[in-house]
Amino acid sequence: MRLADFIATNGEPILAEWIAFAQTCGPAGQSMDRADLRDDVVEMLGNFVADLRTPQTKSEQTEKSRGNADPRNAATDTAAEEHGAGRAESGFTVGEMVSEYRALRASVIRLWTQAQGSLTGADLEDLMRFNEAIDQSLAESISRYTLDIDRSKEMFLAILGHDLRTPLGAVITASEFMLETGTLEDTQRMLTARIVRSARRMNQMVGDLLDFTRSQLGAGVPITRQPMDLGKEAQQAAEEILAAHPGSVIELDASGDLHGNWDPARLSQVLSNLLGNAVQHGSATTIISVRVWGDSTDVVLQVHNRGPAIPVSDLPGLFNPFKRLHTGDVGGTASSSLGLGLGLYIVERIVTAHGGAIGVQSSDDAGTVFTVRLPR
Repeated sequence: MRLADFIATNGEPILAEWIAFAQTCGPAGQSMDRADLRDDVVEMLGNFVADLRTPQTKSEQTEKSRGNADPRNAATDTAAEEHGAGRAESGFTVGEMVSEYRALRASVIRLWTQAQGSLTGADLEDLMRFNEAIDQSLAESISRYTLDIDRSKEMFLAILGHDLRTPLGAVITASEFMLETGTLEDTQRMLTARIVRSARRMNQMVGDLLDFTRSQLGAGVPITRQPMDLGKEAQQAAEEILAAHPGSVIELDASGDLHGNWDPARLSQVLSNLLGNAVQHGSATTIISVRVWGDSTDVVLQVHNRGPAIPVSDLPGLFNPFKRLHTGDVGGTASSSLGLGLGLYIVERIVTAHGGAIGVQSSDDAGTVFTVRLPR
């Protein structure tokens, strides 16, 4: 009996083994009823039968081996895609879903070979075609599963970010108002100022986390271009950093044409992160130097601070997410505990979104210099 005919006439025994295995797949499998466990498998088995009975050219076989679905099915979700979506919604892990396919493959082949007794040349061709069909369905399920999980994460973080920013905004506004009244005693003023700093830092963490999520989910860091002057943006960023760190000294040197078509809010974020990094990790007794200059095609920004160099071992992955310098590595401060380690990663993503490039040089003698080059 050819494999297609075997699957068509033995669907129930195959489904029984599928359900028995799915019930062992963690808490999700144990809590689902039989109808949910078998969900799209009946249709998938029907697709396997149809596939095995359809003549296949060598080019079609090659495309299938590469995981490319039949374009005729592109307009609608396949049974495998629906299965991936259902498993994502039901709480299956991707590993548990993959193991379902492994068990299905093993069950079909075992039951069929037992019924056949021995395999002929035609049977081996059926076996190869069946494995191709299983692999294609697995690829479709994983793709849809991953897409749905990523969408859920993005929605969760968006809601979390929105819900956190509202009370944080209220805390910041109320605390700043209390400071501006001038009626607080010294101890009260100190504690209120600490509340403002902590709330602002939390607000920055929320923003960094949302930007990181967007970049990881393939959407990238969104930018809205408009004409702007990078020199003016650098001046404003320096003033904001000095207001938060009155003991620091920042010198700004701007020259040439500094106009370009960029996202002002995002480049302000770049400047704030680089300047904040210089304040946190640089020497408190030296000047932070900011240079901005323009040539015919690009505008270049440099932020330079003195202090112990970034360890050579940290340089290759410095712009990776969650990269944090350990206390004492740079500046000997406890600044590594102030964030999520996403600041430089987000800076690099913003610069890249503008078609630019960022680099860093660091040594004990020359200090640390971050250089950003932006095409106009």
